Amino acid sequence: MNQALAQILTRTKRIMLRIQCPYCGERDHTEFQYGGDATVQRPALDDTSIDAWYSYVFERTNPRGVHQEYWQHTAGCRAWLVVTRDTATHRIDAVTSVRERATHRNDSVENAVELGEVHR
Repeated sequence: MNQALAQILTRTKRIMLRIQCPYCGERDHTEFQYGGDATVQRPALDDTSIDAWYSYVFERTNPRGVHQEYWQHTAGCRAWLVVTRDTATHRIDAVTSVRERATHRNDSVENAVELGEVHR
């Protein structure tokens, strides 16, 4: 293998995300689909405030550092996950299922769906 190709492969391996699916084990990020910011809270369904819904749909921060994101394991078990990832280094600190997150928050999965935390 020539040196240029070896450098490209080495660089690619450094930035490759490996996500630890709680059901399938460690997998390459190409098996997952990014699902958005896991910190955004959907307004109540009966909230008619245009500003609240505009903010929910369009306004996003672009944080540098540790951030929670939704990912779906589309090429595997299809579970929705909350991935805690450092956006500057791509280091993944934690992965939990959305179902587990709802349970820990003493919430129901159905309520998590209503809050926009799970997309069916």
